[in-house]
Order: sequence, then structure tokens, then C-alpha cells
Amino acid sequence: MKKFIETLKGAGFDGKVDDSASTRDFYSHDASLFEIKPEIVVHPKDSNDVKTLVRAVLKARPENPKLSITARSAGTDMSGGAINESIIADFTTHFDKIINLNKTSARVQPGVYYRDFEKESLAVDALLPSYPASKDLCTIGGMVNNNSGGEKSLEFGKTDNFVKELKVVLSDGNEYTVKPLSRKELETKMKQDNFEGELYKKTFELLEDNYDLLQAARPRVSKDSTGYHLWDIWNRETEIFDLTKLFVGAQGTLGLTTETKFDLVKAPKNSGTLVIFLRKLDNLGNIINEVMKHKPATFEGFDNYTLMLSFKLFFSFHKLLGWPETIKLAFQLIPNALMLFKGVPKMVLLVEFNGDTPEEVAQKVHDLRMDLSGYNHESVFEEDENEMKARKFWIMRRASFKLLREKVKDKHTAPYIDDLIVNPEYLPEFLPKLRKILNKYKLLATIAGHMGDGNFHVIPLMKLEDKKERAKLEPSMREVNELILKYGGSLSGEHNDGLVRGPWLEEMYGKKVVKLFKEVKNIYDPDNIFNPHKKADATWDYSFSHVRESF
Repeated sequence: MKKFIETLKGAGFDGKVDDSASTRDFYSHDASLFEIKPEIVVHPKDSNDVKTLVRAVLKARPENPKLSITARSAGTDMSGGAINESIIADFTTHFDKIINLNKTSARVQPGVYYRDFEKESLAVDALLPSYPASKDLCTIGGMVNNNSGGEKSLEFGKTDNFVKELKVVLSDGNEYTVKPLSRKELETKMKQDNFEGELYKKTFELLEDNYDLLQAARPRVSKDSTGYHLWDIWNRETEIFDLTKLFVGAQGTLGLTTETKFDLVKAPKNSGTLVIFLRKLDNLGNIINEVMKHKPATFEGFDNYTLMLSFKLFFSFHKLLGWPETIKLAFQLIPNALMLFKGVPKMVLLVEFNGDTPEEVAQKVHDLRMDLSGYNHESVFEEDENEMKARKFWIMRRASFKLLREKVKDKHTAPYIDDLIVNPEYLPEFLPKLRKILNKYKLLATIAGHMGDGNFHVIPLMKLEDKKERAKLEPSMREVNELILKYGGSLSGEHNDGLVRGPWLEEMYGKKVVKLFKEVKNIYDPDNIFNPHKKADATWDYSFSHVRESF
């Protein structure tokens, strides 16, 4: 690798190159249950550095066929998509610019933290609403490459709905702009006698030849981050060809994103929340369907374990909020803490409404409470028309996974069945069967997620150093996946495939569609230099061999 580093610097790479033991160890983990130590970490300064990196890897591959590049920003990926045994390219160091921003759109580099972007967008009453629960930790690049979604996806959809243009460095070492094309523009591209023209020609032929198969393969759920969304690229009716739909959610397996243009929405002025404390979970599926009749803007939830951990560790939120705000919210928690003497709720549900006026919001919140009054024997309600009282619960929801990772010492988060999605109408049947599987394998699992989409984050807490615990991973995952697919769901609503779900794509899509995924990977990355062993290139043997053995 020393020779490659010399070659890279000699080729004009201007950013930092680091192969120190401490750096390699730090970048060997993301938020997943996997561990892979890279050989070097690079920090490209600009697009020219990214192009230089790709070209240097291609040149050195004959001597070192395992050379590859994995893009990384905040490292919050839960699927193992941001780790690699060769080269990690960290985009947070220099690709951290908001190039332009107005009320309706923005152009942003991948290393920009969403929390910083949101401050700027809210200053002009605009919002990128596809942020995940890790909004205070994640970056724009991670959101794009995972096709992230979150609490506002119920109303607005996921990141792919807002991406209008991308700049991507592809496997020939050049940077290209991809955006929606008309049929005439597509035909012009395909006539080009160069690498780009060949890509468009081969992609179009694959999509057109397999059009019906791919349209039938489209997941029938409101959110999905599995595979490559080939069914969204070419639309025969509108004759629009949009390659952004291929790269958004591709986890950097087809190229390296250097810039994104987004559409933005108007930030809501008035919001209110109904907080529902469920004493029992028997009717959770029915309650979810009742709530959805009211068309909420947001519908989230988290379980009793997360609630109690948040109460216990509430003052740790000072790093996020500052001490004055943390203390203020702690005092607001006192009435809710007293409620625990009557028994800890099994689940906390947060149902948010938006409106043009505070009065409109208050009426929506009140109407839902009245319609759910039949569940009063097992529920306690707290109306909040201006989000002040509910804010503490939103913080708990958004910080739940971070709390579990950092504060639970005797067990460790094992996010491997963490992002399932089943349409809400099936939840009354689905959820009891899911709980039965968890009980069968004696899995202590926290549950949070996006109730309105039927998108649940089930995070087992396990001692993965114990071989008996590790042995539960494959069989329990198989049973949960079979149950999800039985009800027409998806294995991932927003966290993507990576190492953890890539090996299961064939179970979800079948051999013919996965073969097309592999063909697309080969078209765009014939030498497999971009993020290998992820998505359609993943195998369970490889993934399982890299499950962390120590924490």
C-alpha cells in the first residue's frame, strides 16, 4: 500500500492520506454490527482529487486487484455500507460547502452535516424533509446514498423525491452530471461515442428489454431502500429517463457523489402533537390504522425500554441542547415521570399535525383524541397544540439509537432486523407474529419507528462476543425476512442493504431481478472498485465473517 500512496500523491492528489493505526481503527466501524479495517483513509479536497483517486486505483489494480474505494461521511450507516478493507474516502473534511440555497432549492456537497444545512434552510423558511432520526449526526451525502427517510416521509416521501441533479465521478475517473432527460435528450446521449454514451445506451437497453419484469418488481410499500431502483429510471408513458433514481440509494457502489441539487419544501409554521401512552400492545395495529384515517403529517413511536433509558439519561441530552434547554425540558418531564407510578407504558406514539393556523392544528389534534377514546382503557393522551410539551418526546425518539449505542454497557445494539416495513393494514396480524419470533430466539429488542408507514426499527440488544448469541443472527433474520415478505413488505424502508441485507436480495426480488442488479453494477463499475461486498455484491459468508467480536 505504501507504493500506492506514493503513486496517488505523485498523480497530484492534494488531500490528506492517513494509514496510521489509530485512524484505521476508527474507520473500521460505522453504526452497524460489522468491523472491517481499511488500509488507508483519504480526505479528497475537491472533485479533481476524487477523479485522481479513481484513476490511481484503476492504474494500480493489475498489481493490487483488491484495491477499492468506499465513500464515507458521518459514519452513521447501520447496514455496514461505510466500511471497507481497502480505501475509505472521507468527504466530511473538505466537501462541506452549501454552494447555494434559496426558498425552493439548494446545491450541496456530500460532507455537509444535515443539522448545519437545516439551520440555513429554516432561515429562509425552507426544509429538506427527508431527514432521518439521526438528523443531528448524519450528512447530506449519507442521506442521498442511502435514500434516507424519516418522520416527515409519511407526508413528503424520501430523499429520491427531492434530488433533481447529481454530480458523480464514475469508473472512468471523470465527473458527470446526471439529471432527468427527455426522450430526445436521451437519444442524443446514447449517440455519443464515448464512455458516457455507452452507459446510457446499455442502461436504456437493459431497462427497455426488461421493462415489465422491473415494473412488477417494484416494492408495494410507501418506502424502500433495497436493490437498485431500476423501475424508476425509465418511464415509457412520460418518456422521462432519470439516472438520479439509480444513484440515490446506491450506497456509492456505482460511483462517488460530489454534489447534489435538491428541491425544498416550505417549512411548516404551525404544528401540534397528540402523545399517546399505550399500556398494552394488543391493539397497536388497529390504533395505527385508526390514526392514519386522520392523515397526520408525522406518526412516530418508541417503546418502554427507550422511554426508561431516556428518563434515566435525560441530562445526557445537554450535549445536543445545551444545559438551559435540557433543564427546562427536565422540569416538563416531571408530570410524565409521576405517570410511571401507574405503570410504564409499553409504547409512546407521537402523532403530529400541521395547519395554516394554531386553531386548525388544535382541532386536528383534538379530533384524533376523541376518535381514539375507545382505547382509553389502555391509553393516556397528552394534547400539545404548539409542540412545547411534546418536544421532549421527539428528542427521545430521534436520539433513541444513539442512546442505546453509547449508554447500554452490558449488551450491544445489533441492527440486523432494524428497518422492516409492512403496509399498515397488515400490522394487526404481522406484529404479534413478529413478537413471537423475537421471543423464540429470546431477543431483548427495542422497537421504534415510523408507525404511519409500517416501518419499524427493531434493534436487538445482544452480547455478540458470545458464540451462542452470534449463532442467532442468521436463523432469526431468515424467519423475520420470510414473515416480512409473506405480507408483501420490504426488508429495508430507509437504512439500505449494505452488508446486512444485501445477501437477502434474492429472497425479496428473485434471481432474475437480482441478475439485473448485478448487470447494472457491472455496467457502471466493471472492475468492482466502488464499495464491494455491498448490496447485490454481498454474500452472507463475507458479511458474517466481519461481525464485530469486541465492542
